[in-house]
Amino acid sequence: MIKTLTFALVHIMVAFTVVYLMTGNVIAGGLVALIEPVCNTVAYHFHEKLWDFIRQRRQTVSEPAVYA
Repeated sequence: MIKTLTFALVHIMVAFTVVYLMTGNVIAGGLVALIEPVCNTVAYHFHEKLWDFIRQRRQTVSEPAVYA
């Protein structure tokens, strides 16, 4: 969990720094640093749901049919 939290902090700092360097605006950097990780988290949730669907689909297709 510590590694995850430190990664989140690094992500936020990078987002802030990039936007600040591009715009020179602390507020814009702060807003992006807060909003962008939230958007990525939501996108990641749906990305995982899609891959779970693909895995289940592949498993269903690759299972041999059982005839009784």
